[in-house]
Amino acid sequence: MQTRLSSLRESIDNILIGYVVAVISQILIFPMFGVHVTVTDNLTIAGYFTVISIARSYAIRRWKNKKTVCPNCGFCKDKV
Repeated sequence: MQTRLSSLRESIDNILIGYVVAVISQILIFPMFGVHVTVTDNLTIAGYFTVISIARSYAIRRWKNKKTVCPNCGFCKDKV
């Protein structure tokens, strides 16, 4: 079972990589749709989505980590 701190660290590593990919993608794709923003604005936009992604990823990971296999029936269910 993964600790909460390990879950958070893994989520942050994943999201930081996603942040870099998002910024580069925005710089390349936004102009294709007529959206022209500064690099600073791109960094800020990606920053907001990054914070949201960290919270989402951490919450989902913790929820999934609470799931276990029922010793009686073999199906997954929430721990009691």
